[in-house]
Amino acid sequence: MKQIINFFFELGMLKKTPRSGYQFLGSGTESVADHAFRVATIGFTMARLDKEADVFTVMRMCLFHDLPESRTGDLNYVNKRYVKVKEDQAVKDLAETLPFGTEIQDLLEEFKEGETREARLARDADQLDLILELKEHQDLGNRYAKDWIHFALKRLKTDLGKRLAAQILETDFTAWWFEGRDHWWSDE
Repeated sequence: MKQIINFFFELGMLKKTPRSGYQFLGSGTESVADHAFRVATIGFTMARLDKEADVFTVMRMCLFHDLPESRTGDLNYVNKRYVKVKEDQAVKDLAETLPFGTEIQDLLEEFKEGETREARLARDADQLDLILELKEHQDLGNRYAKDWIHFALKRLKTDLGKRLAAQILETDFTAWWFEGRDHWWSDE
């Protein structure tokens, strides 16, 4: 049981690990755990909309896709040009401590390869979370976010991901709580 508890403590590192790309964008902060939560929720939604994908597999991939960052930290696209990360070694070392470690290892390998329907959906969920973040920054006036969105859109692989991204770009990030809610803000 101690190895399981160690795993739980290790997961806690993701709450303390900042996503490093925001320093280049010039605005925003988010932990790896914050990111993984919404990616898993997006993945669940996409798998349900897809109807052919295994929802549980997509969610597990989304939930664990950045798990190695508890050991490696989060390296953004600039960092990765200069730093060699031993992500496979981090996954292997973690997997050796858990009775279900090979399951996590296999999921992360499937995610990385991106060949299965589930992996493509999970990878798109990862990009859609970034697009959502960037759209919010764009709506708040960060003029660089648009350039980043352009590249995130190019990484989408599924038609569903592309359709969702198009709708994200047409939707103000406050619409879910502000649009059509005038009665919330007045006493009349």
